[in-house]
Amino acid sequence: MSDISRMDCADLLARIVPADDAGARFPVTNPSTGAHIADVADMGPTEAQGAIERARAALPEWAAKTARERAAILRKWHDLILAHQDALAALLTREQGKPLAEATGEIVYGASFVEWFAEEGKRAYGDIIPTNAPGRRLLVLRQPIGVVGAITPWNFPVGMVTRKVAPALAAGCTIVLKPAEDTPLCALALAELARDAGIPEGVLEVVTAARAEPIARVLTESPVVRKLSFTGSTRVGKLLMAQCAGTVKKLSLELGGNAPFIVFDDADIDAAVTGAIQSKFRNAGQTCVCANRLFVQTGIAEKFASRFAAAVKTLPVGDGMATSTAIGPLINAGAAAKVDGLVRDAVDKGARCVLGGGAHELGGNFYAPTILSGIEPGMTIADAEIFGPVAPIQTFESEADAIARANDTPYGLAAYFWTRDLARAWRVAEQLEYGMIGLNEGFISSEAAPFGGVKESGIGREGSKYGLDEFLELKYFTMGGLAA
Repeated sequence: MSDISRMDCADLLARIVPADDAGARFPVTNPSTGAHIADVADMGPTEAQGAIERARAALPEWAAKTARERAAILRKWHDLILAHQDALAALLTREQGKPLAEATGEIVYGASFVEWFAEEGKRAYGDIIPTNAPGRRLLVLRQPIGVVGAITPWNFPVGMVTRKVAPALAAGCTIVLKPAEDTPLCALALAELARDAGIPEGVLEVVTAARAEPIARVLTESPVVRKLSFTGSTRVGKLLMAQCAGTVKKLSLELGGNAPFIVFDDADIDAAVTGAIQSKFRNAGQTCVCANRLFVQTGIAEKFASRFAAAVKTLPVGDGMATSTAIGPLINAGAAAKVDGLVRDAVDKGARCVLGGGAHELGGNFYAPTILSGIEPGMTIADAEIFGPVAPIQTFESEADAIARANDTPYGLAAYFWTRDLARAWRVAEQLEYGMIGLNEGFISSEAAPFGGVKESGIGREGSKYGLDEFLELKYFTMGGLAA
Protein backbone atom coordinates (compact mmCIF):
# COMPACT_ATOMS: atom_id res chain seq x y z
CA MET A 1 0.00 0.00 0.00
CA SER A 2 1.33 3.49 -0.86
CA ASP A 3 1.34 6.67 1.22
CA ILE A 4 -2.30 7.22 0.27
CA SER A 5 -3.13 5.31 3.48
CA ARG A 6 -2.22 8.48 5.41
CA MET A 7 -4.03 10.98 3.19
CA ASP A 8 -6.90 13.22 4.16
CA CYS A 9 -9.42 14.67 1.71
CA ALA A 10 -7.12 17.51 0.60
CA ASP A 11 -4.19 15.16 0.01
CA LEU A 12 -6.39 12.74 -1.93
CA LEU A 13 -7.73 15.57 -4.05
CA ALA A 14 -4.20 16.77 -4.84
CA ARG A 15 -3.24 13.29 -5.97
CA ILE A 16 -6.19 12.69 -8.29
CA VAL A 17 -6.15 16.18 -9.84
CA PRO A 18 -2.50 17.29 -10.19
CA ALA A 19 -2.07 21.05 -10.41
CA ASP A 20 0.20 20.80 -13.46
CA ASP A 21 -2.25 18.90 -15.70
CA ALA A 22 -2.14 20.18 -19.26
CA GLY A 23 -5.01 20.29 -21.76
CA ALA A 24 -8.64 21.31 -21.54
CA ARG A 25 -10.26 21.19 -18.13
CA PHE A 26 -13.61 21.95 -16.55
CA PRO A 27 -14.50 23.09 -13.02
CA VAL A 28 -16.14 21.06 -10.28
CA THR A 29 -17.97 23.16 -7.70
CA ASN A 30 -19.59 22.61 -4.31
CA PRO A 31 -23.39 22.73 -4.75
CA SER A 32 -23.79 23.92 -1.16
CA THR A 33 -21.48 26.93 -1.28
CA GLY A 34 -20.72 27.38 -4.97
CA ALA A 35 -17.02 27.20 -4.11
CA HIS A 36 -14.59 25.91 -6.71
CA ILE A 37 -13.17 22.51 -5.73
CA ALA A 38 -10.94 21.49 -8.65
CA ASP A 39 -10.48 21.50 -12.40
CA VAL A 40 -10.74 18.11 -14.08
CA ALA A 41 -9.55 16.96 -17.49
CA ASP A 42 -12.17 17.64 -20.14
CA MET A 43 -11.72 14.65 -22.41
CA GLY A 44 -13.26 14.09 -25.80
CA PRO A 45 -13.81 11.33 -28.37
CA THR A 46 -10.07 10.88 -29.00
CA GLU A 47 -9.35 10.26 -25.32
CA ALA A 48 -12.38 7.98 -25.03
CA GLN A 49 -11.19 5.91 -27.97
CA GLY A 50 -7.74 5.70 -26.39
CA ALA A 51 -9.30 4.43 -23.16
CA ILE A 52 -11.20 1.75 -25.09
CA GLU A 53 -8.00 0.62 -26.81
CA ARG A 54 -6.16 0.38 -23.47
CA ALA A 55 -9.06 -1.62 -22.04
CA ARG A 56 -8.95 -3.96 -25.06
CA ALA A 57 -5.20 -4.44 -24.67
CA ALA A 58 -5.56 -5.23 -20.95
CA LEU A 59 -8.48 -7.64 -21.41
CA PRO A 60 -6.67 -10.92 -22.25
CA GLU A 61 -4.40 -10.86 -19.21
CA TRP A 62 -7.16 -9.79 -16.81
CA ALA A 63 -9.65 -12.34 -18.16
CA ALA A 64 -7.00 -15.08 -17.92
CA LYS A 65 -6.54 -14.58 -14.19
CA THR A 66 -8.33 -17.04 -11.98
CA ALA A 67 -11.41 -15.86 -10.17
CA ARG A 68 -9.46 -16.24 -6.93
CA GLU A 69 -6.69 -13.95 -8.21
CA ARG A 70 -9.17 -11.28 -9.24
CA ALA A 71 -10.97 -11.65 -5.92
CA ALA A 72 -7.77 -11.02 -3.96
CA ILE A 73 -7.21 -7.73 -5.79
CA LEU A 74 -10.84 -6.67 -5.37
CA ARG A 75 -10.64 -7.42 -1.66
CA LYS A 76 -7.63 -5.12 -1.39
CA TRP A 77 -9.62 -2.43 -3.20
CA HIS A 78 -12.51 -2.93 -0.78
CA ASP A 79 -10.20 -2.61 2.21
CA LEU A 80 -8.61 0.57 0.83
CA ILE A 81 -12.02 2.15 0.26
CA LEU A 82 -13.01 1.49 3.87
CA ALA A 83 -9.61 2.62 5.16
CA HIS A 84 -10.23 5.96 3.45
CA GLN A 85 -13.94 6.30 4.07
CA ASP A 86 -13.56 9.60 5.95
CA ALA A 87 -11.55 11.25 3.16
CA LEU A 88 -13.83 9.81 0.49
CA ALA A 89 -16.98 10.89 2.36
CA ALA A 90 -15.67 14.44 2.72
CA LEU A 91 -14.86 14.52 -0.99
CA LEU A 92 -18.31 13.16 -1.85
CA THR A 93 -20.09 15.75 0.29
CA ARG A 94 -18.05 18.57 -1.21
CA GLU A 95 -18.84 17.68 -4.83
CA GLN A 96 -22.37 16.28 -4.40
CA GLY A 97 -23.77 18.09 -1.37
CA LYS A 98 -25.38 15.29 0.64
CA PRO A 99 -24.93 15.30 4.44
CA LEU A 100 -21.64 13.85 5.63
CA ALA A 101 -23.37 11.03 7.53
CA GLU A 102 -25.14 9.97 4.32
CA ALA A 103 -21.89 10.26 2.38
CA THR A 104 -20.11 8.03 4.88
CA GLY A 105 -22.93 5.52 4.56
CA GLU A 106 -22.57 5.60 0.79
CA ILE A 107 -18.85 4.81 1.03
CA VAL A 108 -19.65 1.72 3.09
CA TYR A 109 -22.49 0.83 0.71
CA GLY A 110 -20.21 1.26 -2.32
CA ALA A 111 -17.49 -0.88 -0.75
CA SER A 112 -20.03 -3.64 -0.08
CA PHE A 113 -20.40 -4.28 -3.82
CA VAL A 114 -16.66 -4.71 -4.20
CA GLU A 115 -16.59 -7.24 -1.36
CA TRP A 116 -19.70 -9.04 -2.63
CA PHE A 117 -18.49 -9.46 -6.20
CA ALA A 118 -14.98 -10.39 -5.11
CA GLU A 119 -16.62 -13.51 -3.73
CA GLU A 120 -19.39 -13.89 -6.32
CA GLY A 121 -16.86 -13.94 -9.15
CA LYS A 122 -15.72 -17.32 -7.87
CA ARG A 123 -19.19 -18.69 -8.57
CA ALA A 124 -19.54 -18.07 -12.30
CA TYR A 125 -20.46 -21.70 -12.70
CA GLY A 126 -21.08 -23.48 -15.98
CA ASP A 127 -23.18 -26.61 -16.60
CA ILE A 128 -22.92 -30.08 -18.04
CA ILE A 129 -26.17 -30.93 -19.83
CA PRO A 130 -27.33 -34.55 -20.07
CA THR A 131 -26.28 -35.72 -23.50
CA ASN A 132 -28.72 -36.14 -26.38
CA ALA A 133 -26.66 -38.80 -28.19
CA PRO A 134 -24.02 -41.46 -27.44
CA GLY A 135 -20.44 -40.22 -27.81
CA ARG A 136 -21.38 -36.57 -27.29
CA ARG A 137 -21.12 -34.26 -24.28
CA LEU A 138 -22.89 -30.90 -23.92
CA LEU A 139 -21.31 -28.16 -21.83
CA VAL A 140 -22.14 -24.52 -21.03
CA LEU A 141 -19.38 -22.06 -20.11
CA ARG A 142 -19.76 -18.57 -18.62
CA GLN A 143 -17.10 -16.23 -19.95
CA PRO A 144 -16.46 -12.46 -19.59
CA ILE A 145 -18.29 -10.44 -22.20
CA GLY A 146 -15.24 -8.26 -22.91
CA VAL A 147 -14.74 -4.51 -22.74
CA VAL A 148 -17.56 -2.75 -20.86
CA GLY A 149 -18.67 0.88 -21.08
CA ALA A 150 -20.30 2.42 -18.01
CA ILE A 151 -21.98 5.81 -17.51
CA THR A 152 -22.83 6.76 -13.93
CA PRO A 153 -25.01 9.52 -12.39
CA TRP A 154 -24.19 12.28 -9.91
CA ASN A 155 -26.58 11.36 -7.10
CA PHE A 156 -24.53 8.39 -5.81
CA PRO A 157 -21.03 9.02 -7.20
CA VAL A 158 -19.46 6.14 -5.26
CA GLY A 159 -22.24 3.56 -5.00
CA MET A 160 -23.19 3.72 -8.67
CA VAL A 161 -19.54 3.33 -9.72
CA THR A 162 -18.75 0.27 -7.61
CA ARG A 163 -22.11 -1.35 -8.42
CA LYS A 164 -21.05 -1.44 -12.08
CA VAL A 165 -17.27 -1.72 -11.90
CA ALA A 166 -17.01 -4.45 -9.27
CA PRO A 167 -19.08 -7.12 -11.09
CA ALA A 168 -17.43 -6.29 -14.41
CA LEU A 169 -13.96 -6.77 -12.94
CA ALA A 170 -14.98 -9.86 -10.99
CA ALA A 171 -16.31 -11.43 -14.19
CA GLY A 172 -12.99 -10.83 -15.96
CA CYS A 173 -14.04 -7.80 -18.03
CA THR A 174 -12.23 -4.51 -18.40
CA ILE A 175 -14.23 -1.30 -18.15
CA VAL A 176 -14.28 2.28 -19.41
CA LEU A 177 -16.14 4.54 -16.99
CA LYS A 178 -17.69 7.95 -17.76
CA PRO A 179 -18.72 9.53 -14.42
CA ALA A 180 -21.22 12.39 -14.24
CA GLU A 181 -19.71 15.78 -15.00
CA ASP A 182 -21.06 17.18 -11.71
CA THR A 183 -19.27 14.54 -9.61
CA PRO A 184 -16.14 13.17 -11.31
CA LEU A 185 -13.83 13.41 -8.29
CA CYS A 186 -15.12 10.37 -6.41
CA ALA A 187 -14.69 8.21 -9.52
CA LEU A 188 -11.10 9.40 -9.93
CA ALA A 189 -10.42 8.69 -6.25
CA LEU A 190 -11.86 5.19 -6.52
CA ALA A 191 -9.72 4.50 -9.59
CA GLU A 192 -6.64 5.72 -7.72
CA LEU A 193 -7.36 3.33 -4.88
CA ALA A 194 -7.97 0.55 -7.40
CA ARG A 195 -4.48 1.07 -8.80
CA ASP A 196 -3.07 0.94 -5.26
CA ALA A 197 -4.90 -2.35 -4.79
CA GLY A 198 -3.14 -3.85 -7.81
CA ILE A 199 -5.71 -3.50 -10.58
CA PRO A 200 -3.51 -3.27 -13.71
CA GLU A 201 -3.34 -0.33 -16.07
CA GLY A 202 -6.10 -0.42 -18.67
CA VAL A 203 -8.41 -2.64 -16.64
CA LEU A 204 -10.30 0.36 -15.20
CA GLU A 205 -10.24 3.50 -17.35
CA VAL A 206 -11.97 6.73 -16.27
CA VAL A 207 -12.94 9.31 -18.90
CA THR A 208 -13.98 12.66 -17.45
CA ALA A 209 -15.76 15.22 -19.62
CA ALA A 210 -17.94 18.30 -19.24
CA ARG A 211 -20.31 16.92 -21.90
CA ALA A 212 -21.44 13.32 -21.74
CA GLU A 213 -22.90 12.96 -25.24
CA PRO A 214 -19.63 12.78 -27.28
CA ILE A 215 -18.17 10.19 -24.90
CA ALA A 216 -21.39 8.19 -24.83
CA ARG A 217 -21.48 8.07 -28.60
CA VAL A 218 -17.94 6.65 -28.76
CA LEU A 219 -18.89 3.97 -26.21
CA THR A 220 -22.14 3.04 -27.94
CA GLU A 221 -20.73 2.95 -31.47
CA SER A 222 -17.47 1.15 -30.72
CA PRO A 223 -17.48 -2.50 -31.83
CA VAL A 224 -14.85 -3.17 -29.16
CA VAL A 225 -17.26 -2.28 -26.34
CA ARG A 226 -19.53 -5.30 -25.99
CA LYS A 227 -21.64 -4.14 -23.06
CA LEU A 228 -23.03 -0.80 -21.89
CA SER A 229 -24.25 -0.15 -18.36
CA PHE A 230 -26.06 3.14 -17.74
CA THR A 231 -27.86 4.74 -14.82
CA GLY A 232 -29.82 7.90 -15.56
CA SER A 233 -33.02 9.21 -17.08
CA THR A 234 -35.36 7.16 -19.22
CA ARG A 235 -35.06 9.72 -22.01
CA VAL A 236 -31.28 9.32 -22.23
CA GLY A 237 -31.50 5.57 -21.72
CA LYS A 238 -33.71 5.26 -24.80
CA LEU A 239 -31.22 7.27 -26.85
CA LEU A 240 -28.33 5.07 -25.72
CA MET A 241 -30.34 1.94 -26.43
CA ALA A 242 -30.93 3.12 -29.99
CA GLN A 243 -27.26 3.98 -30.45
CA CYS A 244 -26.23 0.51 -29.23
CA ALA A 245 -28.40 -1.18 -31.87
CA GLY A 246 -25.73 -0.79 -34.54
CA THR A 247 -23.34 -3.08 -32.68
CA VAL A 248 -26.02 -5.14 -30.85
CA LYS A 249 -24.48 -4.59 -27.44
CA LYS A 250 -25.66 -6.19 -24.26
CA LEU A 251 -27.37 -3.51 -22.14
CA SER A 252 -28.03 -2.76 -18.49
CA LEU A 253 -30.25 0.28 -18.04
CA GLU A 254 -31.31 1.58 -14.63
CA LEU A 255 -33.61 4.44 -15.56
CA GLY A 256 -36.22 6.77 -14.12
CA GLY A 257 -38.64 5.94 -11.34
CA ASN A 258 -42.03 7.09 -10.08
CA ALA A 259 -42.20 5.17 -6.83
CA PRO A 260 -45.56 4.91 -5.07
CA PHE A 261 -45.58 4.91 -1.27
CA ILE A 262 -48.90 3.41 -0.15
CA VAL A 263 -50.13 3.64 3.44
CA PHE A 264 -53.15 1.45 4.21
CA ASP A 265 -55.47 2.22 7.10
CA ASP A 266 -54.19 -0.75 9.14
CA ALA A 267 -50.57 0.44 8.96
CA ASP A 268 -48.41 1.48 11.88
CA ILE A 269 -48.64 5.21 11.15
CA ASP A 270 -45.56 6.25 13.10
CA ALA A 271 -43.48 3.58 11.37
CA ALA A 272 -44.88 4.68 8.00
CA VAL A 273 -43.93 8.30 8.74
CA THR A 274 -40.39 7.23 9.59
CA GLY A 275 -40.21 5.15 6.41
CA ALA A 276 -41.57 8.00 4.30
CA ILE A 277 -38.93 10.39 5.63
CA GLN A 278 -36.20 7.82 5.07
CA SER A 279 -37.32 7.14 1.51
CA LYS A 280 -38.42 10.63 0.43
CA PHE A 281 -35.83 12.94 1.96
CA ARG A 282 -32.62 10.90 1.74
CA ASN A 283 -30.18 12.82 -0.47
CA ALA A 284 -32.72 15.68 -0.57
CA GLY A 285 -35.06 13.44 -2.56
CA GLN A 286 -32.51 12.99 -5.33
CA THR A 287 -32.77 9.22 -5.70
CA CYS A 288 -34.41 7.14 -8.40
CA VAL A 289 -36.11 4.91 -5.81
CA CYS A 290 -37.36 7.58 -3.42
CA ALA A 291 -41.05 7.89 -2.61
CA ASN A 292 -42.37 9.99 -5.47
CA ARG A 293 -46.14 9.65 -5.00
CA LEU A 294 -47.59 9.16 -1.51
CA PHE A 295 -50.98 7.42 -1.45
CA VAL A 296 -52.68 7.41 1.96
CA GLN A 297 -56.01 5.71 2.66
CA THR A 298 -58.72 8.27 3.36
CA GLY A 299 -59.49 7.18 6.93
CA ILE A 300 -55.98 7.94 8.19
CA ALA A 301 -54.93 10.66 5.73
CA GLU A 302 -55.33 13.58 8.13
CA LYS A 303 -53.51 11.81 10.97
CA PHE A 304 -50.67 10.71 8.70
CA ALA A 305 -50.23 14.16 7.14
CA SER A 306 -50.15 15.84 10.56
CA ARG A 307 -47.52 13.49 12.01
CA PHE A 308 -45.53 13.53 8.78
CA ALA A 309 -45.42 17.33 8.67
CA ALA A 310 -44.39 17.54 12.33
CA ALA A 311 -41.52 15.13 11.73
CA VAL A 312 -40.34 16.77 8.49
CA LYS A 313 -40.37 20.20 10.14
CA THR A 314 -37.58 19.05 12.47
CA LEU A 315 -35.16 18.12 9.66
CA PRO A 316 -32.28 20.63 9.59
CA VAL A 317 -31.32 21.94 6.15
CA GLY A 318 -27.76 23.10 5.52
CA ASP A 319 -24.26 22.49 4.30
CA GLY A 320 -23.56 18.77 4.18
CA MET A 321 -20.34 19.19 6.15
CA ALA A 322 -22.26 20.39 9.21
CA THR A 323 -22.92 17.46 11.55
CA SER A 324 -26.47 18.63 12.29
CA THR A 325 -27.56 18.71 8.63
CA ALA A 326 -30.23 16.22 7.56
CA ILE A 327 -31.00 17.68 4.11
CA GLY A 328 -28.39 19.25 1.86
CA PRO A 329 -28.70 21.25 -1.35
CA LEU A 330 -29.94 20.13 -4.74
CA ILE A 331 -27.17 19.42 -7.20
CA ASN A 332 -27.45 22.68 -9.17
CA ALA A 333 -29.63 25.69 -9.94
CA GLY A 334 -31.42 23.88 -12.76
CA ALA A 335 -32.52 21.12 -10.41
CA ALA A 336 -33.84 23.64 -7.89
CA ALA A 337 -35.74 25.51 -10.60
CA LYS A 338 -37.32 22.29 -11.88
CA VAL A 339 -38.53 21.30 -8.41
CA ASP A 340 -39.94 24.76 -7.75
CA GLY A 341 -41.77 24.68 -11.07
CA LEU A 342 -43.45 21.39 -10.16
CA VAL A 343 -44.57 22.78 -6.80
CA ARG A 344 -45.91 26.03 -8.28
CA ASP A 345 -47.81 24.13 -10.98
CA ALA A 346 -49.47 21.93 -8.35
CA VAL A 347 -50.43 24.86 -6.11
CA ASP A 348 -51.78 26.84 -9.07
CA LYS A 349 -53.99 23.85 -9.91
CA GLY A 350 -55.42 23.49 -6.41
CA ALA A 351 -52.91 21.58 -4.30
CA ARG A 352 -52.50 22.71 -0.69
CA CYS A 353 -49.03 23.42 0.68
CA VAL A 354 -48.84 21.75 4.10
CA LEU A 355 -45.17 22.59 4.65
CA GLY A 356 -42.46 24.47 2.78
CA GLY A 357 -43.31 25.23 -0.81
CA GLY A 358 -40.39 27.28 -2.06
CA ALA A 359 -36.69 28.01 -1.98
CA HIS A 360 -35.09 27.63 1.44
CA GLU A 361 -33.98 30.75 3.30
CA LEU A 362 -30.36 29.67 2.75
CA GLY A 363 -30.83 30.46 -0.94
CA GLY A 364 -28.67 29.01 -3.69
CA ASN A 365 -29.46 25.38 -4.46
CA PHE A 366 -31.32 24.77 -1.18
CA TYR A 367 -35.02 23.96 -1.36
CA ALA A 368 -37.32 23.81 1.66
CA PRO A 369 -38.65 20.35 2.60
CA THR A 370 -42.17 20.45 1.22
CA ILE A 371 -45.38 18.52 1.72
CA LEU A 372 -48.32 18.98 -0.64
CA SER A 373 -51.82 17.59 -0.22
CA GLY A 374 -54.80 17.48 -2.55
CA ILE A 375 -52.79 16.20 -5.50
CA GLU A 376 -55.00 15.40 -8.48
CA PRO A 377 -54.50 14.01 -12.00
CA GLY A 378 -53.56 16.81 -14.36
CA MET A 379 -50.99 18.24 -12.03
CA THR A 380 -47.54 17.69 -13.52
CA ILE A 381 -46.18 16.56 -10.16
CA ALA A 382 -48.65 13.67 -10.12
CA ASP A 383 -46.66 11.92 -12.85
CA ALA A 384 -43.19 13.54 -12.91
CA GLU A 385 -40.06 12.21 -11.25
CA ILE A 386 -39.53 15.03 -8.75
CA PHE A 387 -35.89 14.51 -7.70
CA GLY A 388 -36.22 16.93 -4.82
CA PRO A 389 -37.43 17.21 -1.19
CA VAL A 390 -41.13 17.41 -2.08
CA ALA A 391 -43.72 14.89 -0.88
CA PRO A 392 -47.07 15.05 -2.76
CA ILE A 393 -49.89 13.25 -0.92
CA GLN A 394 -52.95 11.72 -2.57
CA THR A 395 -55.76 9.84 -0.87
CA PHE A 396 -57.42 6.60 -1.93
CA GLU A 397 -60.46 4.60 -0.88
CA SER A 398 -59.77 0.93 -1.58
CA GLU A 399 -56.93 -1.52 -2.09
CA ALA A 400 -57.86 -1.97 -5.74
CA ASP A 401 -57.86 1.79 -6.23
CA ALA A 402 -54.40 2.13 -4.68
CA ILE A 403 -52.92 -0.62 -6.84
CA ALA A 404 -54.46 0.74 -10.04
CA ARG A 405 -53.18 4.25 -9.39
CA ALA A 406 -49.75 3.03 -8.34
CA ASN A 407 -49.42 1.07 -11.58
CA ASP A 408 -50.72 3.90 -13.76
CA THR A 409 -47.26 4.99 -14.93
CA PRO A 410 -44.78 3.90 -17.60
CA TYR A 411 -42.20 3.43 -14.83
CA GLY A 412 -41.65 0.39 -12.68
CA LEU A 413 -38.54 0.70 -10.54
CA ALA A 414 -39.45 0.68 -6.82
CA ALA A 415 -42.66 0.69 -4.79
CA TYR A 416 -43.40 0.79 -1.07
CA PHE A 417 -46.47 -0.05 0.96
CA TRP A 418 -47.37 -0.24 4.62
CA THR A 419 -49.81 -2.72 6.12
CA ARG A 420 -50.04 -5.19 9.00
CA ASP A 421 -52.34 -7.53 7.07
CA LEU A 422 -50.32 -10.52 5.85
CA ALA A 423 -52.81 -11.54 3.17
CA ARG A 424 -52.90 -7.98 1.84
CA ALA A 425 -49.08 -7.92 1.83
CA TRP A 426 -48.97 -10.84 -0.59
CA ARG A 427 -51.82 -9.55 -2.77
CA VAL A 428 -50.39 -6.07 -3.18
CA ALA A 429 -46.78 -7.17 -3.68
CA GLU A 430 -47.78 -9.56 -6.46
CA GLN A 431 -49.94 -6.97 -8.24
CA LEU A 432 -47.59 -3.98 -8.14
CA GLU A 433 -45.75 -3.69 -11.46
CA TYR A 434 -42.33 -2.86 -10.08
CA GLY A 435 -38.92 -4.52 -9.99
CA MET A 436 -38.43 -3.85 -6.28
CA ILE A 437 -40.99 -3.78 -3.47
CA GLY A 438 -40.57 -2.58 0.10
CA LEU A 439 -43.15 -3.81 2.62
CA ASN A 440 -43.04 -1.76 5.82
CA GLU A 441 -39.53 -0.72 4.77
CA GLY A 442 -38.30 2.59 3.37
CA PHE A 443 -34.77 1.52 2.48
CA ILE A 444 -34.49 -1.44 0.10
CA SER A 445 -30.98 -1.33 -1.40
CA SER A 446 -28.46 -4.04 -0.58
CA GLU A 447 -25.48 -5.58 -2.35
CA ALA A 448 -27.13 -8.99 -1.86
CA ALA A 449 -30.40 -8.03 -3.59
CA PRO A 450 -31.11 -7.49 -7.32
CA PHE A 451 -31.55 -3.79 -8.06
CA GLY A 452 -33.50 -2.86 -11.19
CA GLY A 453 -36.87 -2.15 -12.70
CA VAL A 454 -39.46 -3.16 -15.26
CA LYS A 455 -41.32 -1.27 -18.01
CA GLU A 456 -39.55 2.00 -18.84
CA SER A 457 -37.44 1.87 -15.69
CA GLY A 458 -34.84 -0.31 -17.29
CA ILE A 459 -33.30 -3.60 -18.29
CA GLY A 460 -31.15 -5.92 -16.20
CA ARG A 461 -30.19 -6.10 -12.54
CA GLU A 462 -27.31 -4.80 -10.45
CA GLY A 463 -26.01 -6.34 -7.25
CA SER A 464 -26.76 -9.87 -5.99
CA LYS A 465 -25.85 -13.12 -7.73
CA TYR A 466 -27.90 -11.96 -10.72
CA GLY A 467 -25.71 -8.90 -11.21
CA LEU A 468 -22.71 -10.98 -12.23
CA ASP A 469 -24.60 -12.53 -15.15
CA GLU A 470 -24.92 -9.08 -16.75
CA PHE A 471 -21.17 -9.22 -17.54
CA LEU A 472 -20.97 -12.83 -18.70
CA GLU A 473 -21.74 -14.57 -21.98
CA LEU A 474 -23.02 -18.12 -22.21
CA LYS A 475 -21.02 -20.35 -24.52
CA TYR A 476 -22.42 -23.74 -25.52
CA PHE A 477 -19.64 -26.30 -26.15
CA THR A 478 -20.36 -29.65 -27.80
CA MET A 479 -17.82 -32.47 -27.59
CA GLY A 480 -18.25 -35.29 -30.08
CA GLY A 481 -16.39 -38.47 -30.99
CA LEU A 482 -16.37 -39.74 -27.43
CA ALA A 483 -17.98 -43.14 -28.07
CA ALA A 484 -15.94 -46.06 -26.84
